[in-house]
Amino acid sequence: MVRLAVVQAAPVYLDAQASTDKAIGLIAQAAANGAKLIAFPEIWIPGYPWWIWLGAPAWGAQFLPRYHRNALAADGPELGRIREAAARHGIHCVIGYVERADSTLYISQMLIDDTGTTVFNRRKLKPTHVERTVFGEGDGSDLKVVDTAIGRLGALCCAEHVQPLSKFALYAQGEQIHVASWPSFTLYKGIAYGLSAEANLAASRVYALEGGCFVLHATGVMSPDVYNTLCDTPDKVALLNAAGAVQGGGNSMIFGPDGRSLTDPMPEDEEGLLYADADFDAIVHAKSALDPTGHYCRADATRLLLNARPRRPVEPFGASLPDAGTWEAL
Repeated sequence: MVRLAVVQAAPVYLDAQASTDKAIGLIAQAAANGAKLIAFPEIWIPGYPWWIWLGAPAWGAQFLPRYHRNALAADGPELGRIREAAARHGIHCVIGYVERADSTLYISQMLIDDTGTTVFNRRKLKPTHVERTVFGEGDGSDLKVVDTAIGRLGALCCAEHVQPLSKFALYAQGEQIHVASWPSFTLYKGIAYGLSAEANLAASRVYALEGGCFVLHATGVMSPDVYNTLCDTPDKVALLNAAGAVQGGGNSMIFGPDGRSLTDPMPEDEEGLLYADADFDAIVHAKSALDPTGHYCRADATRLLLNARPRRPVEPFGASLPDAGTWEAL
């Protein structure tokens, strides 16, 4: 049995230091309640760039310098503090953050184990829609599942959960626990159902069912400081939250490998942690019926090729091209 914890909370918007402090408090709280893994929402530090959905790029450009200043380097002091907290409390942590590498930003997830060691740092393979005006892309090396003391663990962000081939790449690596990091859900209510809490909660539930794994669906909460920072007109308030509430959009959940909910949801405007105990025998039962990369697979009919080689913008002169062994058939 492994106790899992999933976050439903807002960061301190566009403030990396204060959001790091809040993350460390949540890590301590989860560990005190017996959790061995805590999962955070998408780019929780320093928050999601909601301005990209609210106005013209020229208007949104005013927020970019502050966003860059509050983005984190993978080896920077903020994540160093989170690593120390994970080690101090003996808990694994998947933190969603904006990664700054030179002048490019990435939607990243870092897995830190209970000794404070970085196990992986992955980048969202393809930013979604207008996210591509802010963030760069990951590569095939970001589709990975790793062994940890609590099982085989992988992660994806947001709409990566509607990318069938990316999902299959993780299923085929024997994933047992999956972290699904999402932002909050208030944007374009009544306008775009595909962005709704209902639609995207369903995507994480289907992931659990297809993958035969436990899924931690971590979502943020839209807080008043987001509206105070971004919404200078009533139209922007309406786009960000048609209901006009000052806080909401939380929709966190933990799913079992048969797709069932393992905990009751919190109200969307509340912050806190949800817990569930993962019994890996449930994976055996689920996969005895449905295992799309095992006995329920027909690789003779359809198969996936995964290029797990990291993409390099510059190759040294005379460097050899990737050989066939770089491509893994899944």
